[in-house]
Amino acid sequence: MVSYMDYTSPSTQYFFDVNNSTFVKKDNQNYINVLGIQQLNTLENVSLLDIYLSTNNVIEPHYHQNAAELVYCISGAATVSLLNPFTKQIQNYLIEPGQVANVPQGWWHYEVANTDNTHLLAIFNAPTPEVILGSDILKLTPANIMAHTYCMDENQWKKVIAPIQPSSFIGPPANCNRTAEKDSQQYPQYINHYDNQMYTAPSYNYPFQNSPQYYY
Repeated sequence: MVSYMDYTSPSTQYFFDVNNSTFVKKDNQNYINVLGIQQLNTLENVSLLDIYLSTNNVIEPHYHQNAAELVYCISGAATVSLLNPFTKQIQNYLIEPGQVANVPQGWWHYEVANTDNTHLLAIFNAPTPEVILGSDILKLTPANIMAHTYCMDENQWKKVIAPIQPSSFIGPPANCNRTAEKDSQQYPQYINHYDNQMYTAPSYNYPFQNSPQYYY
């Protein structure tokens, strides 16, 4: 029970329709609904994202600095990939209906849909989980700092990240002109982690957005 909550108040909420709380929408097959304390004020240390994805769409690389995340597959199939900061390896977990993957607090991770009509539920142990997105890191870090730090050409770096939109959340962008063949070859590593050896993590980053700081 929340100590600061007045459970006799007429403003106290016990019901909410998550279908009416769209957080991010790419199109009718790829969108995220949200439930947090801003939507339901009696929540304690729990919140969720209701995620819908079509094949090869990805929840961009990101991390939650104040919450762990439990990803539950309702329908379809997805690969949840996380960067283990202790082993410096990417771990891939294929989840299908009834299966879960757990992402510890602060771990870099992303999810890719393996089939159409994939439906995931991401559950957080915080009423408003915060997020750092790879697209925001890439776009908001000054180009001269990235170039100097990693001994790169600043103009080349600017050219590479030019197409990235901050706070993308769901990729690839709708105007991506890569061929279906290229996309099909993009994720050969997305198989069940138990059937595959871990591999050294490639370099990934994730973006920010002017939306509530808490989700995804």
